[in-house]
Amino acid sequence: MNYMFILIATFKIIKTKITKLQEAMGVPTSHSTKRITQPIFKVKEEASLTDSNERTLIRRRILMDSNNNDTCSFSLPYDSWMVKHPSALHSFDRLMNSAMGKRIIVFLDYDGTLSPIVNDPDRAFMSDEMRAAVREVATYFPTAIISGRSREKVKDFVKLNNLYYAGSHGMDIMAPLMAIGSSNAKHCDMNLNTKGNGVPFQPAKKFLPAIQQIVRRLENEVKDIKGARVEDNGFCLSVHFRQVQEQDYGVLEKKVKCVLEENPQFRLTEGKKVLEIRPSIEWNKGNAVEYFLDTLGLNSSTNILPLYIGDDRTDEDAFKVIKRRGQGYPILVSSIPRETNAFYSLRDPSEVLIFLTKLAKWMKSSSIPKPCP
Repeated sequence: MNYMFILIATFKIIKTKITKLQEAMGVPTSHSTKRITQPIFKVKEEASLTDSNERTLIRRRILMDSNNNDTCSFSLPYDSWMVKHPSALHSFDRLMNSAMGKRIIVFLDYDGTLSPIVNDPDRAFMSDEMRAAVREVATYFPTAIISGRSREKVKDFVKLNNLYYAGSHGMDIMAPLMAIGSSNAKHCDMNLNTKGNGVPFQPAKKFLPAIQQIVRRLENEVKDIKGARVEDNGFCLSVHFRQVQEQDYGVLEKKVKCVLEENPQFRLTEGKKVLEIRPSIEWNKGNAVEYFLDTLGLNSSTNILPLYIGDDRTDEDAFKVIKRRGQGYPILVSSIPRETNAFYSLRDPSEVLIFLTKLAKWMKSSSIPKPCP
């Protein structure tokens, strides 16, 4: 009984401290424990992000932490993990101090980074405020989105023209014009796009006929498994099972592997509630990062600072590349401890939004001349 009294008293003390912290920052307090999942304000796409916007974002982050029953702000395992992978927000000034005099290049994953993970992959929309932040960052720094989705699909989600896109884990890239002397020139289809400002790079192009056959076969195999969904991402395939009943997962996995046995030139990987089928070639998001740096003419530069923000296992390939180069900062988006090659961390897309906002604000307020695109 004494133990219960102590536990209740401790809980009240913690709750009181959180309430005082919220009041000190001007955050409205509430007795409700309902999780906040929707933005509490909107930013017009054309508007720049102001100091007021940033304060609102930080306040919303505090609200989510204090009201979210799924993520404990006093989680000792997560706090211990963050000693090795500190918050990119808390370390922002240190990161920017090391960026002085260097050219920053920004790489971003999409799902789970710029948009929340959702049950329906077709509804993984990014918010207007996130779009405004990405647009503003891209006006100051070369910016690329590298996604497992098809290039056209992720571009349709983002709806921005001032950045570069790579779909199918980097197997479908629209990049700048190839730099003279580029080591990747032999891989490129040098036809310009309709605007004359990019070249498509598709190292797995020869696999397209086989991919289309696998799509049809998979759709037929999984059609009777409730919640299973096959997504054609152009040069790779995703079998989503987020809405599949646990008892049906084994059957789904068996069917997918059966199809792959007939197509040994492909391999199977697993992401967040998704099985992914990709051609067995040595190409991943890390290669895509190197390709972008190459086509930007920066691959051999010692005066650059690449930032890569991503949440998925497939982003680890890009983290490894940045780590090996000894330049830049890989940043993992995760609210739980896990093995990673990232140096820094952000909890979720709401913190990614704050980080990008601060990055644009830092560049805008600094005396550094705006870099050429």
